[in-house]
Amino acid sequence: MSANQASIQSFLDYLKFQKRYSQHTIISYQNDLKDFFNFIEDKYGSLSLTEISATLIRTWLANLKQNKIASKSINRKISTLKSFFKYQLRKETISVSPMTTIVSLKVSKRLPSFIEEKDINTLFQHIEFPDTWEGKTNRLLLQIFYQTGMRLSELINLKEAQIDKGYSNLKVLGKRNKERIIPINNLLLYPILEYMNSKRNNIDIFDTEYLLINEKGKKLQPKYVYNKVKQYLSYVTTNERKSPHILRHTFATHLTNNGADINAVKELLGHSSLAATQIYTHNSIEKLKEIHKKAHPKS
Repeated sequence: MSANQASIQSFLDYLKFQKRYSQHTIISYQNDLKDFFNFIEDKYGSLSLTEISATLIRTWLANLKQNKIASKSINRKISTLKSFFKYQLRKETISVSPMTTIVSLKVSKRLPSFIEEKDINTLFQHIEFPDTWEGKTNRLLLQIFYQTGMRLSELINLKEAQIDKGYSNLKVLGKRNKERIIPINNLLLYPILEYMNSKRNNIDIFDTEYLLINEKGKKLQPKYVYNKVKQYLSYVTTNERKSPHILRHTFATHLTNNGADINAVKELLGHSSLAATQIYTHNSIEKLKEIHKKAHPKS
């Protein structure tokens, strides 16, 4: 293993064991670093970390831009390198970070896509779900996504023990093992309790830990959930994006459009900073503009 490979592995171990990042996030960091060091080696040969300058990094970034890599993806790679070299500074592998003069690219803010309230009402009031275990599971997973705003990984890992029927809430384990509590009403609590009861009456052997399971008693796979969300949303909307994350956006947008406090929405989504949540206020403002245009006599 080369010195640079050892430095990369040490950094990835730090993310895994000390920062407790998810495997998905670690793989993302790993791929970014691999791409960067492969580029440097192909272009300049084997260089030590102390020989890597801001100029070389800008050459790599320019190459990414030339290859039509999106600004958002390039910014993620910049963030990866900043974290990597900051770690090397702490380990005293280098004395100066080459990232100090590297700035992120400007990214135009795109309003998050969401499903209209009328389309959500159509989904739950007029779309028929088969009277099978799969049908029951598909309806409940859609209800949970829309009424809690949880992420795909949070939903498939949701355990029965995380449901507090006494206080009508769900305890969700989010990114970096951060726990948050999401209150739920009877429109969701009752279907969950009914599903749990039905599970014990209809499935002979099942994984007692997880809430949502397939007909074989196993926890749901991400691809299955993604495909089912896409299938059912296609019945009610022409929105190009039809994914679990769109239901998360929809949850947050409907809350803000109906007057929810942005800090409360932040807590419900499990965002670590308010900046990530504030984009939903833009949708709310757009809604106010629309109302003003339709209702004000001078508009």
